Amino acid sequence: MGKARYRGKDLTEVRSPQRKLEPDNAGSEELKQTSLRGIANKAKVNKQHRFQNLNRCLNKSLLRESWRELNKDAASGVDNVTAAEYAERLDSNLQTLAERLKSKRYRAKLVRRCYIPKENGKERPLGIPALEDKLVQLACTKLLTAIYEQDFLDCSHGYRPKRSAKDAAIVLRRELQGGRYGYIVEADIKGFFDNLDHDWLLKMLSLRIDDRAFLHLISKWLKAGVLDTDGTVLHPESGSPQGGIISPILANVYLHYALDLWFQKVVKAHCRGKAELCRYADDFICVFRDKRDAERFYQVLPKRVGKFCLQLEQKKTQIMRFSRSDPRMKQGFSFLGFEFYWKKDRWGTPRVMCRTSRKKLQGACRRVKEWIRQNRHLPGSEFFKGLNSRLRGHYNYYGIKYNYQSLNRFYKWAIACTFKWLNRRGGKRNSYTKETLERILRLIGIARPRITEAIR
Repeated sequence: MGKARYRGKDLTEVRSPQRKLEPDNAGSEELKQTSLRGIANKAKVNKQHRFQNLNRCLNKSLLRESWRELNKDAASGVDNVTAAEYAERLDSNLQTLAERLKSKRYRAKLVRRCYIPKENGKERPLGIPALEDKLVQLACTKLLTAIYEQDFLDCSHGYRPKRSAKDAAIVLRRELQGGRYGYIVEADIKGFFDNLDHDWLLKMLSLRIDDRAFLHLISKWLKAGVLDTDGTVLHPESGSPQGGIISPILANVYLHYALDLWFQKVVKAHCRGKAELCRYADDFICVFRDKRDAERFYQVLPKRVGKFCLQLEQKKTQIMRFSRSDPRMKQGFSFLGFEFYWKKDRWGTPRVMCRTSRKKLQGACRRVKEWIRQNRHLPGSEFFKGLNSRLRGHYNYYGIKYNYQSLNRFYKWAIACTFKWLNRRGGKRNSYTKETLERILRLIGIARPRITEAIR
């Protein structure tokens, strides 16, 4: 495919690494390299190394380790095999699966498609692989993570170990506060997981992987048929199913070469002032000190992603002024569920503030209200345990510095809904007074709003 022909400048701006042959009789040293730690060390020490024999690492031992981490409560795929059924003969099933992988008799099953509602009223398509496909994908993800965690840049936060969207928001806030930036370009890639080009992805993977069997295994999942809800089977020519365990690491590899390295090696080198990128999956923010740098990047960005068969979502892509010296200081932007804006603190110093975005706060309030309404019949201890769990989950994500007011609004809303719906159980009214409810909340130790960001 002509458009996927490898050019070093398009992918990494560096020369393609040469094939390195490994001896077949490496003995114990070669066995050490089959461990995830050995692979990670090799990838870290030698950035040009291309890994061979990865397919051989998909043995019974790695499959068993992956089984322990697999979500046993996830929905089943097209074969309707559940984790409980598979576990009845686990040892035999893992042995058979490892042998099929070794002899290249493994075949990927159809991906079952389902749709989940989005906050804007639309639906998001999810692909649910069969149980064995999930298991093998998780094992392959471990191998890919061991390699690419040594290559990924610090600006990439999505779907990586010990990193989260909350961490990305905190890093961005601190960078904006201390970097003296004046302009930002916020961008979103339109239907990224549906338009990820298979040929480009395999070319990118081949820069680090010299194992045809392993790459062919990934290709099987990319080209696996999709069983839609109406019974039709679709054969995608691009994309990677959202819901597939291996999809996040493949997405990160794709954007590592298509965006991250390009920004690091080309964009920043041609900027007059300082510039930084913060990316979480296919959502990213670029900050610039100089207006001309931001405008030039905004103009060339569609061409860059277009080289890799991607398009920008025009409604979510814009260039805007964001500076402490801007008279319209309260003008801000949204990223990862937070609104970023400038505001003077009590001492008159301009600060980059963060609060829960209006859309996310409204969605969270709507969901907790619905849960309270549907579960008000539960015994008191069980009901308040479930409510506490939802409150803590909200604080754990949105509990960043300067966001206490939004947390408190969510808390007060949850308590007001609790008071309303507990007084409507079984048609009875006023079974709780406000004083009674407040006393119960103190006794059970209701989760109060708190900032969960680590203090530096």
